[in-house]
Amino acid sequence: MENIIFNELKIRGFNVDVGVVTLNGPNEKGHGIRRQLEIDFVCSKGSRRYYIQSAYAVPDQAKMEQEQRSLMLTGDFFKKIIITKDAPTSYYNKDGVLIMSIYDFLLNEGGLYN
Repeated sequence: MENIIFNELKIRGFNVDVGVVTLNGPNEKGHGIRRQLEIDFVCSKGSRRYYIQSAYAVPDQAKMEQEQRSLMLTGDFFKKIIITKDAPTSYYNKDGVLIMSIYDFLLNEGGLYN
């Protein structure tokens, strides 16, 4: 699914990169650790920027939190999107992340802008 999203973003004229955010915190023993979390796509076109995560399925809240974690650590207010196969319709969750079906993404070119 990631290849499809990447190709569609390139067709739409976006510059596409992979993003990395750093998570600093203690481990279970209290020692400081540093983890890097990946954002699947950082897309920019002019002044617009989008952070996109690709997930084949999001069956429960734990998976949603896993996919959303790197998006929430960006520290800015650009649009954050999770594209998945199993979303019945596009909606914004309580954290302001757009959850979008792969079908809506492919068929509705303006869906990213809403």
